[in-house]
Amino acid sequence: MFHASTRRLMAAAAIGLLGTQAIAADLRYAHVGAEGDFQTRFAAEAAEEVNAATDGEVTINVFPASQLGNVAEMVDGVKLGSIHMGHHDFASLARIVPEIAVFNAPFIYRDGAHALAATDPATSEALIALNERLVEEGGVRVIGRIYRGARHISSNFEIKSPDDMTGKPFRAVPLDLWISMIKGMGATPTPVEVSELPTALMTGLVVGQENPLTMISANALHEVQSHVAMTGHMQSVLAVFVNENAWQGLTEDQRAAITKVLDDKAQQSLEWAQASEADLITELEGKGMVFTTEDNGLDLAAFRDKVLPQITADFPEYESFIAQISAVE
Repeated sequence: MFHASTRRLMAAAAIGLLGTQAIAADLRYAHVGAEGDFQTRFAAEAAEEVNAATDGEVTINVFPASQLGNVAEMVDGVKLGSIHMGHHDFASLARIVPEIAVFNAPFIYRDGAHALAATDPATSEALIALNERLVEEGGVRVIGRIYRGARHISSNFEIKSPDDMTGKPFRAVPLDLWISMIKGMGATPTPVEVSELPTALMTGLVVGQENPLTMISANALHEVQSHVAMTGHMQSVLAVFVNENAWQGLTEDQRAAITKVLDDKAQQSLEWAQASEADLITELEGKGMVFTTEDNGLDLAAFRDKVLPQITADFPEYESFIAQISAVE
């Protein structure tokens, strides 16, 4: 009698899969999120659920908090295959296909549900087209997404309009899209890696930044920032991406199981974000932060009117993709 693993190997060979698909896989998954952020919870829970869904055939080992390098190093690692999976803003993949940063563009989503629908790798026309290019040009594929909530601006002074940011150094994610957006807000874009952000705020290298409330809380930014402007300028949605060779090295059933887990977790991440925002506001107010909203003077239209023309001028190639995103129901 053949051992069970031998029978599986023979079956794989019989259907032409031997040498191209794995019976078992041990995948390295990297991200830069800190403990307490939704993205950290997402990766940890997804790893457990993938292991269960594949009956232990696929093991995902998660390396959070920049353990395997900063964003650029992580993306390069996934391209090379030294890291099998990762997640970060779609714009981090602009190193491979510049237009994919459109999914992080400000003021393009109606809400979080729209953001998830527009970034579904199976149904989004814009993402399907850009995913093909990612595979061809970089050997990387988007297979899921994470919703972290709307991004807002924190600072050590009150912000009601872009005029309050004029000429001041604000942290920009070290990606072209963020630099354009911060410039559109009137501030001086200062690229800072997330792992260096608390120090940059503490030393005054930058006087403000923008992120979801989950990140502001998880990184204890209340210790170095006093105000939050609830601009909601971006619906923060992250791409989960994989090395294409590693992906094709899995069986069809394994890929389907992973995709199902990631789809379910994406919807859960939306629920986490929606359920937590009010609690996070209360928590951060209790730690001394002051919130500015449209109800008490925030001029959200002024932000939209300043930022969108800057993005359009800097990235005219986004126009057709933004139209496809807007059409998603």
